[in-house]
Amino acid sequence: MDNLITLVNKIQRACTALGDHGEENALPTLWDALPSIAVVGGQSSGKSSVLESIVGRDFLPRGSGIVTRRPLVLQLHKTDEGSRDYAEFLHQPRKKYTDFALVRKEIADETDRITGRSKQVSSVPIHLSIYSPNVVNLTLIDLPGLTKVAIEGQPESVVADIENMVRSFIEKPNSLILAISPANQDLATSDAIKISREVDPKGERTFGVLTKVDLMDKGTNAVDILEGKAYRLQFPWVGVVNRSQADINKSVDMVVARRREREYFSSNPDYKHIAHRMGSEHLAKMLSKHLETVIKSRIPSLQSLINKTITDIEAELSRLGKPIASDAGGQLYAILEICRAFDQIFKEHLDGVRPGGDRIYNVFDNQLPAALKRLSFEKNLSMENVRKRITEADGYQPHLIAPEQGYRHLIETSLSTIKGPAEATVDAIHYVLKDLAHKSLTETAELKQYPSLRIEVGNAAVDALEKLRDESRKSAVKLVEMECSYLTVDFFRKLPQDLEKGGNPSQSVFDRYNESYLHRIGNNVLAYVNMVCGYLRNAIPKSVVHCQVREAKRSLLDHFFTELGKKEISFKAN
Repeated sequence: MDNLITLVNKIQRACTALGDHGEENALPTLWDALPSIAVVGGQSSGKSSVLESIVGRDFLPRGSGIVTRRPLVLQLHKTDEGSRDYAEFLHQPRKKYTDFALVRKEIADETDRITGRSKQVSSVPIHLSIYSPNVVNLTLIDLPGLTKVAIEGQPESVVADIENMVRSFIEKPNSLILAISPANQDLATSDAIKISREVDPKGERTFGVLTKVDLMDKGTNAVDILEGKAYRLQFPWVGVVNRSQADINKSVDMVVARRREREYFSSNPDYKHIAHRMGSEHLAKMLSKHLETVIKSRIPSLQSLINKTITDIEAELSRLGKPIASDAGGQLYAILEICRAFDQIFKEHLDGVRPGGDRIYNVFDNQLPAALKRLSFEKNLSMENVRKRITEADGYQPHLIAPEQGYRHLIETSLSTIKGPAEATVDAIHYVLKDLAHKSLTETAELKQYPSLRIEVGNAAVDALEKLRDESRKSAVKLVEMECSYLTVDFFRKLPQDLEKGGNPSQSVFDRYNESYLHRIGNNVLAYVNMVCGYLRNAIPKSVVHCQVREAKRSLLDHFFTELGKKEISFKAN
């Protein structure tokens, strides 16, 4: 039976190496079909202590907040008595760790390599194998701790992100759930029990673990829970006694901690009658035995899935055709042809042959006008601000006919706000073009045979689109700046006529600053700004199409082709 768990471990490692780790957007995969034990618990539930007690080593990162930010696939391998404990990571296949403090550091470092130091979470697992004579053959998946509040530096969505990730692992029918709950808290509020109940309402796949039994209030005990009376599961509850923080700080040996745990249950009058099935050692043996049973029952379906997958892959290879030429020139020609096929599909998306290009028009026809309409000029053209700007522009000598400098300042400050919608339009088109490039990559059948080339072409397309976006942004902003830097002269020529219709130009300086006069100025400025908005509503799309869409259609992979040309020269020189 031990060989069965070892075999599943090898298949899991192969799945991860090939990029199959059961993502939500993936097709049904071998990873999903493999039996596994997912460890679920809230923060500070004692989840890390349980895992370390099962392993018999301190190896997990500790700290405040969300420490586990990626799934950790922990594979335990029992070795011969007297052999030395060591650990290996899948991403460092030839490196053995005998210092488990370095294992802890590498888990933290490998987490940051994917998520960065932004405290984000990722569903891409870390694979860790531990070899020791003191463990049972077992595989556990340690998931990020459920939380109710995002800590500083994390987006508010992290709470839902973690819950969705945990749910994606435990809702699979082949997943066994190890639900960790602290005994010194009400079981009704347990995050682990709550989410486990949602995906496994009958408790057929859930193993309940009660931690911190020794920390319950004096005069209380957890007998009802451990005997399955408070919340019944198909499998018996297991109580454990974790090391205290003082023990952790003093680096109390795990052998000593396990002995203390056994002594606690065997000597405590409340738990003596169930002591034989309490503790981390019993938990590990029970999980290992059950995992073996589940694997054995799944062997026929696993064989069927593997055989079907092999058949499908062989059919796909046959459809993709023969390998390309082995000489450098032939390979380069094949690469160019594949790139041209991708480029053609991208153009078809833009031209309407394939769907997606209409989203560009939607940005111009809906998003841009809506953004311009949302611009609020009321604050800039309020009576108070108009009076302030006009009087400031007059200086010590009041204007004679029309306050030209005041007009200019009000118009320029109002027009400058249009830069926001202009840049947003450029960014929206960039997002559409990137998405169409991604779709084109997926739809280019030839690229499926060469994943490395697909990555290179995708990176080249994104780089080109980002450069086009930067140029387009400069052009769109320049359109707004042009309107700010030179106002339409006819607008000012009409102002004296408007003044004559509304009042006597020779009125007193005091009257010139009354609300009626200022209101007329505000209306004139708003009319001019609206006129410019109408012009820019048409001019910005033209600029964006010229600088972004047309250039993307014309020269998306030009730089990539140039680099390939340099390689061809290098090939010939060699």
